Amino acid sequence: MNNQPFVPFKTTAYFPKSPKNAKASYSQPLFFKSPKKVITNEFFTISDGSKRVFKEEDGLKEYGRQKIWSPSMVSYINLFINGVLQPKVNYEIEEGKLRLLTDDIPIEGTPIILQMIAYY
Repeated sequence: MNNQPFVPFKTTAYFPKSPKNAKASYSQPLFFKSPKKVITNEFFTISDGSKRVFKEEDGLKEYGRQKIWSPSMVSYINLFINGVLQPKVNYEIEEGKLRLLTDDIPIEGTPIILQMIAYY
């Protein structure tokens, strides 16, 4: 559960000079800084076939205590239902709560994974 993606602290990119007919010309390399810190958090649960709202208490106990972060604390949120990435119109997130906005509810036993990514 503690797997963190590798993010270099400093990334250097070099862009060669533009063709002669181009308006801009780059005489030196450009430098970009990557985020210094990336934090990921996942919330895992299984559908019971009747719920449309999932709280932190519904998380799988095998993964320990799981949190659903507030959308204001994260940069990206991805929801996977049965391994399929869901569009944002299908769900709504509040701190501690995931609400499905679809007409149908996932069948019993369907895995639901909420991935939250924050970078600073």
